[in-house]
Amino acid sequence: MYNAACTLLQCSRLLYPSIRFVSFPTKHYLSKTNEFRSIRYGTTLAYTKLNKAIGISTMKSTKDIAALLDEPACEHNKKEKSGCAKPKPGASAGGCAFDGAQIALLPIADVAHIVHGPIACAGSSWDNRGTRSSGADLYRIGMTTDLTEQDIVMGRSEKRLFHAIKQAIDTYAPPAVFIYNTCVPALVGDDINAVCKSAQERWGVPVVPIDSAGFYGTKNLGNRIAGDAMVKYVIGTRDPDPLPLNAAHSGIKVHDVNLVGEYNIAGEFWHVLPLLDELGLRVLCTLSGDARFREVQTMHKAEVNMMVCSKAMVNVARKLQQQYGTPWFEGSFYGITDTSQALRDFAKTLNDDDLTERTEALIQREETRVRKELEPWKVRLKGKRVLLFTGGVKSWSVISALQDLGMVVVATGTKKSTEEDKARIRELMGEDTVMIDDGSPRALLKIVHDYKADILIAGGRNMYTALKAKVPFLDINQEREFGYEGYQGMLELVRQLALTIESPVWEAVRAPAPWKNKSSQIPPSPPLLKGGSSMVEAA
Repeated sequence: MYNAACTLLQCSRLLYPSIRFVSFPTKHYLSKTNEFRSIRYGTTLAYTKLNKAIGISTMKSTKDIAALLDEPACEHNKKEKSGCAKPKPGASAGGCAFDGAQIALLPIADVAHIVHGPIACAGSSWDNRGTRSSGADLYRIGMTTDLTEQDIVMGRSEKRLFHAIKQAIDTYAPPAVFIYNTCVPALVGDDINAVCKSAQERWGVPVVPIDSAGFYGTKNLGNRIAGDAMVKYVIGTRDPDPLPLNAAHSGIKVHDVNLVGEYNIAGEFWHVLPLLDELGLRVLCTLSGDARFREVQTMHKAEVNMMVCSKAMVNVARKLQQQYGTPWFEGSFYGITDTSQALRDFAKTLNDDDLTERTEALIQREETRVRKELEPWKVRLKGKRVLLFTGGVKSWSVISALQDLGMVVVATGTKKSTEEDKARIRELMGEDTVMIDDGSPRALLKIVHDYKADILIAGGRNMYTALKAKVPFLDINQEREFGYEGYQGMLELVRQLALTIESPVWEAVRAPAPWKNKSSQIPPSPPLLKGGSSMVEAA
């Protein structure tokens, strides 16, 4: 069997030199039970070596990954970088590059998102970002090629991908299909670029390859891979629609803008969109919350880009500036102060005096309204001590929101924060602020105890840590059900904080158990007489 297979392989190489074939291991066992299993173990190395020898590049090289990690737009770019962080025993590893790429683009609601790999890649990551859509819901359908061992051994994974694309197009007629590469097909050498190109020529629908194998690096690297794919394959392929006549503002110049790294978690961007519309700022695209494929195509025509989460997609803003000359700035819509500053930055970057005047009038109106509505809540929350453990832009933007309420942030997490994020934290909290990089339960609870925190604000994975320690907890990450952006979101944030801290359940669970309190012990039952009746009943 082995000799026949080798002969067939050699003949196939002579007849079809451009096709990738499996190279068998030199050491093998010819028992019937493990003959093909031993062959399978040699496929990974064989594919890689053979593809390299014949000049076929099927996955990102070390040079490609280094280019993605190198970010000239970051002033701390000289810091040493690597694809994967050094693992620490007992600590969570975080998401992989595939996870980062998928959650960065999954909110594009009308696209068919196909995960090319084993079922677990799609099943373990589907719908893990609480984004909302105002219309299309195709992004809610998980699609995968569901590769099995037989698909890998028999070399039919590319064929399965081609048929998966056909099925998605025939069933849902999407405007585009995104293909996410994972570890297994990347290792065996699947050429997803060629498959996507063939499928696009066959059906006339854009098919975008996103080479995001998990072993390339961290979740953050996956975010950048996704952004790079959008710049390379999607952005700049069509112009924006003309402004409808009934939507034109009387006497107001309309400016086109983009928001990069805005994911519309729990629909929170809908708190901000009416403000931008009132100012005459037409949002061409929010990459990627509540976005549509046709909107992503037009991002090159914006007059200014706002970078919401620089940890994720700063490479998109930088490349749009290099290729199309679009200026960009970083901002946040969390908290009154930061929301007002973001609106001012739009007006400043666009250099429109009329827009600046109208922006200041809107800010004054909204701040007056919101601060008046916040007064009764601030009395209840002023002086409360908060431990904030999150990352990225929220590590400093939420601090600003909490300080607007008169709360004291005793420490903040910086595990996923950039150096710019840390600089902003020091600016808000002082040089001696406590920054947490260790998110283990023991470390978090120690800080809660040492700094007498009244509430832990963190992601969903820390919820049970807080609840077991009988500490009030508020979810701030992507799994939450409430939106906190903008002036209106500030009212929702303060409401959730008050409900959480003032819940009567904390007094109940912190009180000693009834059986441990001698004064409230239940008196023993009277002894029973013969026949089952008690002495009290007999009397």
